[in-house]
Amino acid sequence: MEVEIGRGKKGRRAYGFDDIAIVPSRRTRDVDDVDITWKLGPHTLDLPCLASAMDGVVSPAFAVAMGKLGGLAVLNLEGLWSRYDDAEAQLDRIAALPKETATREMQAIYQEPIKPELLARGIEQIKAGGVLAAASLTPQRVEEHYQTALEAGLDVLVIQGTVVSAEHVSSKVEPLNLKKFIAECPVPVIVGGVASYATTLHLMRTGAVGVLIGVGPGHACTTRGVLGIGVPQATAIADAAAARVQHLLETGQYCNVIADGGMRTGGDVAKAIALGADAVMIGSPLASAAEAPGRGYHWGMATFHPELPRGTRVKAGVKGTLEEILLGPAHENDGTLNLFGALQTSMATCGYETLQAFQKAEVMVAPALMTEGKKLQKEQDVGMG
Repeated sequence: MEVEIGRGKKGRRAYGFDDIAIVPSRRTRDVDDVDITWKLGPHTLDLPCLASAMDGVVSPAFAVAMGKLGGLAVLNLEGLWSRYDDAEAQLDRIAALPKETATREMQAIYQEPIKPELLARGIEQIKAGGVLAAASLTPQRVEEHYQTALEAGLDVLVIQGTVVSAEHVSSKVEPLNLKKFIAECPVPVIVGGVASYATTLHLMRTGAVGVLIGVGPGHACTTRGVLGIGVPQATAIADAAAARVQHLLETGQYCNVIADGGMRTGGDVAKAIALGADAVMIGSPLASAAEAPGRGYHWGMATFHPELPRGTRVKAGVKGTLEEILLGPAHENDGTLNLFGALQTSMATCGYETLQAFQKAEVMVAPALMTEGKKLQKEQDVGMG
């Protein structure tokens, strides 16, 4: 539905997770009968979850731990692990920075050049742990570093930026031809982020196995304030799911929609799937795992941009182990632990057996969902308050 902003401009109304509610159906199901596995190219994963390619979230050791729990952690190949032989010392340094100078100091830390031997070492460490190795590069650095990553054993490549398009235009450099590159790349490629139907469809036509949906919703991201761009996640995911249908009709190929950012609780994860996502990519919830490398802090890939930072360092704290955050058991009642147990329970409560079936769930625009009847919780700062 378009809303008139002024005589010369109209815009669609868009919704975020807090505006949406999943509606129970006529059927319920035993939670043990719910299947949340999904396919990413030739790989079948137990959890529809990717860990964001951020240094406060994913280290090689964290990637191994997450892989053994059924998820897929994405290592940032332009991060600390590829720049410093002793990345742990830099993580200590970042955690100790006062907030007033954190961004400036991080810009200096990330000026250290990427070293191919360290880039390869990170992937080799993940592979030595017996799990899939996934890693990310920005489009500008793919051709420079992807061959080193492949030789080290990379299984999944993520080409990721604040916004990635299939038609980048430049008068200065020859842009990466995504369609040509993906066709020739021997491993599955995920691309993103995007937040619109048309851009998602164009990226799907490049041959990617998945598209990351989300511009600016992350807890550490400031893109929406710095650049003024973005789409609330509920609408962005639903638009992307429509693009997936069109792409399937055109090509017969199914491309995964991966909701990237803006999710804090199991309810948010469930809504992302019900709105049409096949999987989610999360950062700050996993940054609060005891195994996360960020010492309780979390920052985005664009936080340290040398000219225009679009992120900030936030304190995530430590809420529990990685297993407790992903699979429970939960010892809090705010939805931030046992995220995928919550997804399974939501699916069972609504009667759906698989992720693709759950994508057909009825949803409602429900702005009162997060506040209705929650006065005491809010006053006492407990539960949803």
